[in-house]
Amino acid sequence: MSSLPNKTLRFAPPRLAWLGMAVAMLLAGCGHEQVRRVSDSGSNGTVADIATKKERRPGQQAAVIAVRQIGVPYRYGGSTTQGFDCSGLVQYAYAKSGTRIPRTTAQQWQQLNPISKDNLQVGDLLFFNIEGKIAHVGLYLGSRRFVHAPATGREVSIAELDSGFYRQAFVRGGRPD
Repeated sequence: MSSLPNKTLRFAPPRLAWLGMAVAMLLAGCGHEQVRRVSDSGSNGTVADIATKKERRPGQQAAVIAVRQIGVPYRYGGSTTQGFDCSGLVQYAYAKSGTRIPRTTAQQWQQLNPISKDNLQVGDLLFFNIEGKIAHVGLYLGSRRFVHAPATGREVSIAELDSGFYRQAFVRGGRPD
Protein backbone atom coordinates (compact mmCIF):
# COMPACT_ATOMS: atom_id res chain seq x y z
CA MET A 1 0.00 0.00 0.00
CA SER A 2 2.99 2.27 -0.46
CA SER A 3 1.12 4.18 -3.15
CA LEU A 4 -0.93 6.09 -0.58
CA PRO A 5 0.14 9.73 -0.25
CA ASN A 6 1.80 11.10 2.82
CA LYS A 7 -0.93 13.71 3.34
CA THR A 8 -2.43 12.66 6.65
CA LEU A 9 -2.93 15.14 9.44
CA ARG A 10 -0.22 15.14 12.08
CA PHE A 11 -0.62 16.39 15.62
CA ALA A 12 2.31 17.82 17.57
CA PRO A 13 0.98 17.53 21.17
CA PRO A 14 1.65 14.37 23.20
CA ARG A 15 -0.49 11.34 22.27
CA LEU A 16 -2.99 11.75 25.09
CA ALA A 17 -3.59 15.43 24.35
CA TRP A 18 -4.25 14.92 20.63
CA LEU A 19 -6.36 11.89 21.36
CA GLY A 20 -8.62 14.16 23.38
CA MET A 21 -8.67 16.71 20.57
CA ALA A 22 -9.51 14.02 17.99
CA VAL A 23 -12.35 12.61 20.11
CA ALA A 24 -13.69 16.13 20.69
CA MET A 25 -13.52 16.77 16.94
CA LEU A 26 -15.33 13.49 16.31
CA LEU A 27 -18.13 14.34 18.70
CA ALA A 28 -18.37 17.94 17.50
CA GLY A 29 -18.67 16.83 13.88
CA CYS A 30 -21.49 14.45 14.63
CA GLY A 31 -24.66 16.41 13.91
CA HIS A 32 -26.91 13.49 14.67
CA GLU A 33 -25.45 12.79 18.11
CA GLN A 34 -28.28 12.59 20.60
CA VAL A 35 -28.30 15.55 22.99
CA ARG A 36 -30.62 15.95 25.96
CA ARG A 37 -31.33 19.28 27.55
CA VAL A 38 -31.31 19.16 31.30
CA SER A 39 -32.52 22.16 33.28
CA ASP A 40 -29.88 23.82 35.40
CA SER A 41 -31.05 23.84 38.99
CA GLY A 42 -32.80 27.09 39.81
CA SER A 43 -32.12 28.90 36.52
CA ASN A 44 -33.64 29.23 33.07
CA GLY A 45 -30.42 27.97 31.39
CA THR A 46 -29.85 24.48 30.04
CA VAL A 47 -26.91 22.11 30.05
CA ALA A 48 -26.22 19.94 26.99
CA ASP A 49 -25.55 16.34 27.99
CA ILE A 50 -23.44 14.57 25.39
CA ALA A 51 -24.66 11.04 24.75
CA THR A 52 -23.06 8.42 26.96
CA LYS A 53 -21.26 5.36 25.69
CA LYS A 54 -24.51 3.35 26.08
CA GLU A 55 -26.40 5.77 23.81
CA ARG A 56 -23.90 5.69 20.93
CA ARG A 57 -24.55 3.63 17.82
CA PRO A 58 -21.98 0.85 17.27
CA GLY A 59 -20.46 2.83 14.37
CA GLN A 60 -19.96 5.88 16.57
CA GLN A 61 -18.36 3.73 19.26
CA ALA A 62 -16.15 2.04 16.63
CA ALA A 63 -14.99 5.48 15.43
CA VAL A 64 -14.00 6.46 18.98
CA ILE A 65 -12.11 3.17 19.41
CA ALA A 66 -10.32 3.63 16.07
CA VAL A 67 -9.25 7.18 16.99
CA ARG A 68 -7.70 5.78 20.17
CA GLN A 69 -5.37 3.75 17.92
CA ILE A 70 -3.74 6.81 16.36
CA GLY A 71 0.02 6.31 16.39
CA VAL A 72 -0.11 2.50 16.26
CA PRO A 73 2.16 1.32 13.43
CA TYR A 74 0.89 -0.11 10.15
CA ARG A 75 1.45 -3.85 9.95
CA TYR A 76 0.35 -5.87 6.93
CA GLY A 77 -2.21 -8.42 8.13
CA GLY A 78 -2.29 -6.75 11.55
CA SER A 79 -5.47 -6.54 13.60
CA THR A 80 -4.17 -5.82 17.10
CA THR A 81 -2.78 -2.85 19.00
CA GLN A 82 0.69 -4.12 18.07
CA GLY A 83 -0.04 -3.09 14.47
CA PHE A 84 -2.94 -2.70 12.04
CA ASP A 85 -3.54 -2.86 8.36
CA CYS A 86 -6.52 -0.85 7.09
CA SER A 87 -9.18 -3.56 7.31
CA GLY A 88 -7.72 -4.91 10.55
CA LEU A 89 -8.17 -1.52 12.20
CA VAL A 90 -11.79 -1.31 11.05
CA GLN A 91 -12.59 -4.87 12.13
CA TYR A 92 -10.88 -4.34 15.51
CA ALA A 93 -12.79 -1.12 16.23
CA TYR A 94 -16.14 -2.68 15.34
CA ALA A 95 -15.39 -5.85 17.34
CA LYS A 96 -14.58 -3.74 20.41
CA SER A 97 -17.91 -1.92 19.91
CA GLY A 98 -19.74 -5.27 19.88
CA THR A 99 -20.35 -5.62 16.13
CA ARG A 100 -18.81 -8.33 13.97
CA ILE A 101 -17.74 -7.38 10.46
CA PRO A 102 -15.61 -9.29 7.93
CA ARG A 103 -11.80 -9.18 8.14
CA THR A 104 -10.61 -8.14 4.69
CA THR A 105 -11.35 -5.01 2.67
CA ALA A 106 -12.85 -7.14 -0.13
CA GLN A 107 -15.16 -8.99 2.30
CA GLN A 108 -16.19 -5.73 3.96
CA TRP A 109 -16.92 -4.20 0.53
CA GLN A 110 -19.08 -7.18 -0.46
CA GLN A 111 -21.01 -7.68 2.76
CA LEU A 112 -21.78 -4.18 4.07
CA ASN A 113 -24.70 -2.02 2.95
CA PRO A 114 -23.57 0.55 0.33
CA ILE A 115 -23.71 4.21 1.44
CA SER A 116 -23.25 7.20 -0.85
CA LYS A 117 -20.86 10.04 -0.03
CA ASP A 118 -23.85 12.31 0.73
CA ASN A 119 -25.27 9.92 3.36
CA LEU A 120 -22.16 9.14 5.41
CA GLN A 121 -22.48 8.92 9.17
CA VAL A 122 -19.79 8.69 11.84
CA GLY A 123 -18.52 5.11 11.89
CA ASP A 124 -19.29 4.27 8.26
CA LEU A 125 -16.56 2.51 6.32
CA LEU A 126 -14.98 4.36 3.39
CA PHE A 127 -13.76 2.31 0.45
CA PHE A 128 -11.02 3.45 -1.91
CA ASN A 129 -9.93 2.22 -5.33
CA ILE A 130 -6.14 1.87 -5.39
CA GLU A 131 -4.55 0.87 -8.68
CA GLY A 132 -7.79 -0.47 -10.12
CA LYS A 133 -9.20 -2.42 -7.17
CA ILE A 134 -10.94 -1.80 -3.86
CA ALA A 135 -7.82 -2.00 -1.74
CA HIS A 136 -8.16 0.48 1.12
CA VAL A 137 -10.71 1.17 3.84
CA GLY A 138 -11.03 3.78 6.58
CA LEU A 139 -13.56 4.77 9.24
CA TYR A 140 -15.51 8.01 8.77
CA LEU A 141 -15.29 10.55 11.62
CA GLY A 142 -17.55 13.29 10.29
CA SER A 143 -16.48 16.70 8.99
CA ARG A 144 -15.00 15.01 5.89
CA ARG A 145 -12.28 13.24 7.94
CA PHE A 146 -11.49 9.59 8.48
CA VAL A 147 -9.13 7.43 10.50
CA HIS A 148 -7.14 4.71 8.76
CA ALA A 149 -3.99 2.60 8.75
CA PRO A 150 -2.42 3.96 5.55
CA ALA A 151 0.68 1.99 4.54
CA THR A 152 3.90 0.26 5.51
CA GLY A 153 6.17 2.62 7.41
CA ARG A 154 3.28 4.79 8.55
CA GLU A 155 0.93 4.87 11.57
CA VAL A 156 -2.80 4.95 12.17
CA SER A 157 -3.77 8.55 11.47
CA ILE A 158 -6.56 10.91 10.42
CA ALA A 159 -6.86 12.04 6.80
CA GLU A 160 -9.09 14.41 4.83
CA LEU A 161 -11.66 12.77 2.54
CA ASP A 162 -11.54 15.83 0.28
CA SER A 163 -7.76 15.77 -0.23
CA GLY A 164 -6.85 15.24 -3.89
CA PHE A 165 -5.80 11.60 -3.64
CA TYR A 166 -8.63 10.37 -1.44
CA ARG A 167 -11.29 12.43 -3.22
CA GLN A 168 -10.34 10.74 -6.50
CA ALA A 169 -9.89 7.25 -5.01
CA PHE A 170 -13.12 7.23 -2.94
CA VAL A 171 -15.75 4.83 -4.31
CA ARG A 172 -18.46 4.58 -1.64
CA GLY A 173 -19.19 4.03 2.02
CA GLY A 174 -20.47 0.93 3.76
CA ARG A 175 -22.47 0.35 6.92
CA PRO A 176 -23.14 -2.82 8.94
CA ASP A 177 -26.81 -3.77 9.46
